[in-house]
Amino acid sequence: MPNIKSAKKRVLVNQAKAARNKAAKSALKTQLKRFDAAINEGNRVEADKEYKATVKAVDQAAARGLLHKNTAANRKSKMTLRLNKLPQ
Repeated sequence: MPNIKSAKKRVLVNQAKAARNKAAKSALKTQLKRFDAAINEGNRVEADKEYKATVKAVDQAAARGLLHKNTAANRKSKMTLRLNKLPQ
């Protein structure tokens, strides 16, 4: 346990940031699962709606530093390919 006041504050700040990052990652994973579920159902209308929301969530995660920009681009590319394979 830290003894210096600034070190104690740093521990608290790091805990808060870790909790925020964990919540954001969890929300991203949930959104990805919702898109996967819509794709697996084969529902094109629902999949289109979830695709837009998921792309936005991935972009926001990349902007916040939760995902590397190339990882985000790779995920969006794979989602687009899966969406385009669904019948119209």
